[in-house]
Amino acid sequence: MSKTKRTPAGEALTGLILDLFRANSLLLTAGDRLVTSLGLTSARWQILGAIADAERPEPVAWLARNLGANRQNVQRIVNDLERDGLVVFEVNPHHRRAQLVVLTEKGRQIYDAAGRLQVPWVNGLSDGLSVKEVEIAHRVLNALRDRLEGTGED
Repeated sequence: MSKTKRTPAGEALTGLILDLFRANSLLLTAGDRLVTSLGLTSARWQILGAIADAERPEPVAWLARNLGANRQNVQRIVNDLERDGLVVFEVNPHHRRAQLVVLTEKGRQIYDAAGRLQVPWVNGLSDGLSVKEVEIAHRVLNALRDRLEGTGED
């Protein structure tokens, strides 16, 4: 039985994907450490960011879609954030059951505090990398994400 071989680009991408898995795990751990004093985890911080960065309040399903995350997982975390007073649910005039998620003042303060912690951390992490290198990596990741989204696979 003959074995199908990866193309050189396929081999290189496989290595990148494996490195991305490892980097993702390390980033989540570092993010957890960075914001634990604020009562956050990387997951909570990421969702607060999606809420803060949205042009207008969005329902959980939209937040999950924008994050490329599972709706049920995002709902669970949003419920925790609501319990802790960081977000509130508001009536959605376009859909009775899909309430809008809105940052509270406390949520905004915690999110801003996380951002202040992130600045020196990310500046140190980027030390020795050129802006051009980071931009190239960003383009490659965006192209990969776009292709994955185009297949309809999660």
